[in-house]
Amino acid sequence: MPVTVLLVDDEPLVRAGLRAVLDSQPDIEVVGEAADGASVVPLVRQLRPDVVAMDVRMPLLDGIEATRAVLRSVDSPPKILVVTTFENDEYVYQALRAGADGFLLKRARPSEIVHAVRLVAEGETLLFPAAVRSLAAEYGNRQARATLERAALTEREEAVLRRMARGLTNVEIAADLIIGTETVKSHVSAILAKLGARDRTQAVITAYESGFVSPA
Repeated sequence: MPVTVLLVDDEPLVRAGLRAVLDSQPDIEVVGEAADGASVVPLVRQLRPDVVAMDVRMPLLDGIEATRAVLRSVDSPPKILVVTTFENDEYVYQALRAGADGFLLKRARPSEIVHAVRLVAEGETLLFPAAVRSLAAEYGNRQARATLERAALTEREEAVLRRMARGLTNVEIAADLIIGTETVKSHVSAILAKLGARDRTQAVITAYESGFVSPA
């Protein structure tokens, strides 16, 4: 089955470009488009896409609120890939904190766009660019530190979380730590449960905000 995608952007040319890139792939299908975040929830319920590629800045309802709305009101919500012009945009970081699963620049090469959709659909977070990691560190707070302390991660779980924060996939983490991929998946599941994180993105944000990892 192909990965199905809903495109959400107020610029028709951006949507047309993304559609052309994604529909050229045999394993990806664009199933719908929207020009504003206000249309996302009903379209997600109707089309049931695997991934929503969503602009972060839109006139009626921005990508941050649209992300919150989808996660709050849709059962088994899709993965959300934030698509934006500026990598150091605080809106991007707030969208990730709201529950978006990954980040993509509009100027990305076609191969990078395709890779991003596939990676997010598989549930493995994209690497945050340095600017976004720095924003996460600036948002450091006692709550994140307390969450990490309460989690009492094992030494191996800490090693896995550090590699998650670097953007490594499960396969790459397994190779780096010389363990099996299924073992990595078990560690990731344990990390999410202990941190109370919805997904890998939320776990990585906690890792940066708590100071457990640094953006350097």
